[in-house]
Amino acid sequence: MSTARFTELVENLPATVPFVGPDAHMRASGRAFRARLGANESGFGPSPKAIAAMQDEAAQAWMYGDSECHDLRMALAAHHQIAPENIHVGEGIDGILGNLVRLLVAPGDAVVTSDGAYPTFNYHVAGFGGALHKVPYRDDHEDPAALLVRAEQVGAKLLYFCNPDNPMGSWHSARIVQRLIDAVPEGTLLVLDEAYIDAAPEGTAPALDADDTRVIRMRTFSKLYGLAGMRIGYAIGAAPLIAMFDRIRNHFGVGRLAQAGALAALHDQAWLAHVKTNLDAARKMLGEIASDNGLHALPSATNFVTIDCGHDGAYARKLVQELMSRDVFVRMPFVAPHDRCIRVSAGPPTELAVFAEVLPQALRNI
Repeated sequence: MSTARFTELVENLPATVPFVGPDAHMRASGRAFRARLGANESGFGPSPKAIAAMQDEAAQAWMYGDSECHDLRMALAAHHQIAPENIHVGEGIDGILGNLVRLLVAPGDAVVTSDGAYPTFNYHVAGFGGALHKVPYRDDHEDPAALLVRAEQVGAKLLYFCNPDNPMGSWHSARIVQRLIDAVPEGTLLVLDEAYIDAAPEGTAPALDADDTRVIRMRTFSKLYGLAGMRIGYAIGAAPLIAMFDRIRNHFGVGRLAQAGALAALHDQAWLAHVKTNLDAARKMLGEIASDNGLHALPSATNFVTIDCGHDGAYARKLVQELMSRDVFVRMPFVAPHDRCIRVSAGPPTELAVFAEVLPQALRNI
């Protein structure tokens, strides 16, 4: 009997995914979460106008979405005051990262990232046979200088940098990020992941220069816009680079409802401001909960707070397990020394109250 002939690359990849999703966790336990605080979703929800737009569009779901995402691209261009040719809309930042790696990374090509940074990027690089080169964080921040040195040393095709950072919630100023862009080695493209930029303080994002060929910037509707379930994000880059996505992207990958929801969400900046206000309060509440339990909340420019448990990775993993056994979903960084921490989404007050109730119980059981 004939069998599928897998590529040698795929045969040798680990049979794992970067994350176990929250729904898979609930199936395994047979119970719903009391507090869903592990995936950096927005528990404050999307704009009511976005919900209405998706409801209105639902009757048209029998049609494929606009393959060019025309209306959303035009609106994003106006929002950022750049040309639509500088914008690519895709299936969330994860989907765009996968296509970017496919565009630029052949087997053996060098790619540089931080050790412990977003694992989905690493997953895509491994899937196309790229060679990952990692540098450590410095004081819970990604280290731009070390990243540049390593990119120069290995002749990196891509240099991945997330600002604000996941999983630590730390950030660098726009001045430092611009210095990183200016110093990118010849032949290296800086992948500037700005998934959390809407949660960051003023002065975190450098000015947009959409025609700068040294950098591609990633934004998303999954975080503060509250559309994680729609899988929609966008990239900003030089027009020749953006045009290359048309050669390999899934042209109908972004559905009609996602486009309608994102367009309405973009136009409702008042809702985004409302979410930011709630987010500020949630981050403050998480800091107080951590302090009340003898833990330390790290400063955050994201929609989550990383909490230092004051011990090692084994202790933090046990804490995560204890919280999960009590139906509170949180995650933690994977790499030492960051794995001394847990990471908690800045959710609505009702869910944070559950976390406050359960955390001391979990700590007593370690």
